[in-house]
Amino acid sequence: MSFYIGRETSKLWKRICAETTTEINLLAENWKYLLAGLVFQYVHGLAARGVHYLHKPAPTLQDVGFFLLPELGQDKAYISETLFSLIFLSFVLWTFHPFIFKSRKIYTVVIWCRVLAFLVASQVLRIITFYSTQLPGPNYHCREGSNLATLPHPDSVFEVLFINFPHGVVYGCGDLIFSSHMIFTLVFVLTYQKYGTRRSIKQLGWLLAVVQSLLIVASRKHYTVDVVVAWYTVNLVVFFIDKKLPELPDRSIAAATLLPLSIKDKDGRTKEENPKLLNGNSGDPVDWRQRTQVNGKIMEDGNTLHVDSAMNGA
Repeated sequence: MSFYIGRETSKLWKRICAETTTEINLLAENWKYLLAGLVFQYVHGLAARGVHYLHKPAPTLQDVGFFLLPELGQDKAYISETLFSLIFLSFVLWTFHPFIFKSRKIYTVVIWCRVLAFLVASQVLRIITFYSTQLPGPNYHCREGSNLATLPHPDSVFEVLFINFPHGVVYGCGDLIFSSHMIFTLVFVLTYQKYGTRRSIKQLGWLLAVVQSLLIVASRKHYTVDVVVAWYTVNLVVFFIDKKLPELPDRSIAAATLLPLSIKDKDGRTKEENPKLLNGNSGDPVDWRQRTQVNGKIMEDGNTLHVDSAMNGA
């Protein structure tokens, strides 16, 4: 038992080292894209913080989802955040599964380049949208009478740049159309839909996306329109951006090219994949010269190597 554990541990360590080497090479080529995507996450948070200064609390707007879904209340607002955290963490772990499992289809660095491209494009549209029209926030801390509904004028530019993380992110107001939680959720689900391998997990992902949408509205964190717009906008963004990006390398093909070109029979002798042809040609694509036979002797390229000169008594 200990021998088996030691052997499997050794295999796992070799797999991790090999995958790390591959991913480091990919990171050296694509680090600029990853850095740009991560920096924009801060820009997106800064924009959401900025619109909070413009937010003016007012009575909650009429909303169909508020009529159809019962209000969860402030004490149960954590449910939607817990589900979102589960989706987020599960996707992150899946993107790193090539380091552990043998059956792998993606490269971690490349898949995150694509994910960040989808996120940035969606977030640019989101920033333009919520700065175009500021709606009164339906969340509890954004309603009239709440001290967090409006922000006082900043004393310095650093107060804005630091965005009061994480308090400023959790208790933001004004960045409504469209839902940022749904951007991340749908990008993750769509990415796994294309590159994932388990059908049951794909179906579960879509189910969780629907449940997440309902919980966001039931928690009164967004209006229904914020969620609806996110559903068709993110799907369209991913559809068009995915067509512009180069296709993800197929790891199964790359692995197949590393297989040996010959096998051994039971006697230990090597059998070439390209056996010699009947006319004497080798299976080697370099040696494709036409060879014919004259009186049992071989001719190459039309030049006779040896021909019997004594024919018919001459």
